[in-house]
Amino acid sequence: MLTIAVCDDESSQRDLICQMLRADLERRPSLAAKIRTFSSGQELLSAVKETGEFDLYLLDIIMPELSGIALGVQLREMDCTGAIVYLTSSPEYAVDSYQTRAAYYLLKPVGAEQFGRAMDRALAVLRQQKAACIVVKAKSGLRRVPLDRILYVELSGRALRYELSGGECVESVTLRTSFQEAIVPLLADSRFFLCGSSFAVNLHYVSAVEKNHLLLDGGIRVPLSRGRTAAARRQWSLYWLGPPAEDPGG
Repeated sequence: MLTIAVCDDESSQRDLICQMLRADLERRPSLAAKIRTFSSGQELLSAVKETGEFDLYLLDIIMPELSGIALGVQLREMDCTGAIVYLTSSPEYAVDSYQTRAAYYLLKPVGAEQFGRAMDRALAVLRQQKAACIVVKAKSGLRRVPLDRILYVELSGRALRYELSGGECVESVTLRTSFQEAIVPLLADSRFFLCGSSFAVNLHYVSAVEKNHLLLDGGIRVPLSRGRTAAARRQWSLYWLGPPAEDPGG
């Protein structure tokens, strides 16, 4: 069951979004969904605290008291990993939406085709998050770890230390190989980026690429080796935006 939150301070816009959403879900008969609507960001946050996070958030940006961007930031700070799609009347917040790791940014009025593309992207993000996992040989035994929960992994002594969402940490037994060889299963997934000789990070949790660090949600800084900044920016952009469109004139 896909749980969907629709948040817009205007009732007419909420109704319109739900109408488009139901029409889109009709072409996905195998996908069961439950929709809840909210008139403010605070109302949505309260629901998340009481009943848990949603899989998909369809958010307006320009709302009183708590904007859609601020709402998205707070959701990420609460370790909510659901896909976020913004629907707004202004393009000026597109760059700001990156800090919430938004799956899509739609400008109102939204057509059915545009909405369908946004849903395709959001559902793809969710499938990627939920499908993959690795098995870590920890000191306490084998541990299955979903990739979407891994913030980053670092070489700690002769072991791998996996930092997970929710403040949890998993440490492997002593390595018999190099760090890069040990994390090959992670690097096979496009979400993960090798920062240097002892760190790899999940790009899904990166909010900014700085000169010598990657800034993660919650203010965590992961060091970047010299010369890796440009590559980090490229892969981070590719992860969120996809490959650049081809020049039709070229």
